Amino acid sequence: MTSPAPATRAYRRLSVEERRTQLLAAALTLFAHQPPDEISLDDVAEAAGVSRPLVYRYFPGGKQQLYETALRSAADELELCFTEPPAGPATDRISRVLDRYLVFVDEHDAGFSALLRGGSVAETSRTTAIVDEVRRAAAEQILVHMGVDRPGPRLRMMVRTWIAAVEAASLIWLDEGKQPPAAELRDWLVDHLIALMAATAATDEETAGVARDLIGLERPAGPVATLADRVGQVLGEATDRLR
Repeated sequence: MTSPAPATRAYRRLSVEERRTQLLAAALTLFAHQPPDEISLDDVAEAAGVSRPLVYRYFPGGKQQLYETALRSAADELELCFTEPPAGPATDRISRVLDRYLVFVDEHDAGFSALLRGGSVAETSRTTAIVDEVRRAAAEQILVHMGVDRPGPRLRMMVRTWIAAVEAASLIWLDEGKQPPAAELRDWLVDHLIALMAATAATDEETAGVARDLIGLERPAGPVATLADRVGQVLGEATDRLR
């Protein structure tokens, strides 16, 4: 009496789009936790459970094309972090934006560092343009939260300066073992934006007008009032010592 043949797993042929999505997902997972220089097409093929020639079939440009496509996908996800319905206090909205942004940084870890630090052999004018596009989109979204359509040079520079500070703080946060906790980093970055806006408003009437409008929507015990109290105490003590 012969034994029945072992059951075989049903095989479903993936469509072109499904297969491309599968390979891209595998690549994104690898690029999220390792610099692109350390990843080969064999690594991507193994992670996706396919052969190396199949990866080439869908990405004939090799690892560079795959990396740029993965970077574009990650950039789209990162841009969405800054999208928030324009309702309620601006500091609440920006806090939620930073929460999503820091989750992205946490989940992509080494890949995020490699992306922003540059210097990779996979870095090209196209990858640099993708990163710059994310920065511009982030700045535009922050201006949306401020209710500004056409900012003047000082206000735009202020927002772009803050975006650069957020990037730098994120990289330092990763270097420091993700300390302080993400919630503390978020609150500090919100305070940074408030302070930067106040300093700019002191010499720029447009920024001063935007600040007045935004403060009118803030909660009495919100981040703006809390920071103003703390800074007032520090400056008051410093002024007393200078007299």
